[in-house]
Amino acid sequence: MSFIKNDFMLTNKTAKQLFHKFVKDLPIIDYHCHISPKMIAENYKFKNAYDLFLGGDHYKWRLMRTNGIDEKYITGDAPDFEKWCAFAKTVPLMIGNPMYHWTHLELKRYFGIDKELSEDTAREIWDKINECLGKDEFSSRGLIKKSNVEAICTTDNPYDDLEYHKQIKKDFDVKVLPTFRPDLNNIKEDITERMDYFHENGCRLSDHSIDEMNDEIIEKLIFLGEEYAKRGWVWQLHIGAMRNNNTRMFEQIGADTGFDSINDFRIAEGISKILNSLEMKDALPKTILYTLNPKDNYVLGTMLGNFQKGPNPGKIQFGSGWWFNDQRDGMEGQMKAFANLSLLSRFVGMLTDSRSFVSYTRHEYFRRILCNMLGEWVEKGEYPKDMKALEKIVKGICYQNAKDYFNF
Repeated sequence: MSFIKNDFMLTNKTAKQLFHKFVKDLPIIDYHCHISPKMIAENYKFKNAYDLFLGGDHYKWRLMRTNGIDEKYITGDAPDFEKWCAFAKTVPLMIGNPMYHWTHLELKRYFGIDKELSEDTAREIWDKINECLGKDEFSSRGLIKKSNVEAICTTDNPYDDLEYHKQIKKDFDVKVLPTFRPDLNNIKEDITERMDYFHENGCRLSDHSIDEMNDEIIEKLIFLGEEYAKRGWVWQLHIGAMRNNNTRMFEQIGADTGFDSINDFRIAEGISKILNSLEMKDALPKTILYTLNPKDNYVLGTMLGNFQKGPNPGKIQFGSGWWFNDQRDGMEGQMKAFANLSLLSRFVGMLTDSRSFVSYTRHEYFRRILCNMLGEWVEKGEYPKDMKALEKIVKGICYQNAKDYFNF
């Protein structure tokens, strides 16, 4: 039997009540991800377990490389089953890594598999998954529906024609909306026209990767923020990645393949200048600030309070633990900083930031961690066991705050 029981990660009575009674079955608003709108539009059917679990998943690839697996069995030309076996060989070594939990949550929630993945079970689990993938309910759309997803925001090039989004809108009852993601190093003259086109096609969010902070980047962000405010968009600033560190592998297999890490440049003065310049013009949009470096949790946690403004509760948000912080310690660290410095109860909660159609179990993972943390505070006597108040808080963080904030 799987180690994932009903009370997995719930270590106190209050946590169990909060999770099972209030948030377990809430819908999912996945307001930032990297899944393919083309795959949703075409209702892609996965070829096999490798295609579903390992195709494009650089989190898993990094661990396989660390285990000494040859690149042939990761992104190379080995048969898919051999790649799957290489992953299965690595899984039992993942103690303490969130991938161990994510993998088994995915196996259990989507395929009813209660066994741990290993070299010994690789063939059995491979066959079970592949048998399921032949059914309509395991297509890309089927997996979205099975996950109780209400809305998805993809991440899109400003010059995308959004044809797949248009098609999805016609024949799929889950909202799949584009997000405007320009390259800050290549802002073109027609950028506002592209914003208008995205807005006409349902876009209400932008996203920026800030991998350095200089005067040119600050100036561009001030310009873009003002334009987003005119349209009533939310903008997201993802701060602090150091990308493509391994030049040889970048030249061999390209970007987004598992060779990125955390940067440590100074961000406080630049972010303050951006937000303040926009506020001075009364043109500061709703803002979500994410840091990849946990050293900046308190930098962003204090920055929020400088620019909060009614009538929008939590107008300036501290984004969920992102990428390398998308694990228990990272999420708890982000939420504790948020609680210490602001109103955690107004937090818009979790997102997958993923290319995988089975990564929605990360919302369950987050909800369990949140409920356990709040339950600990209650049982230590640091907050009253007022279930009516606690219900509002956990439902808000897990679903309602995002629904109200984005107003999809």
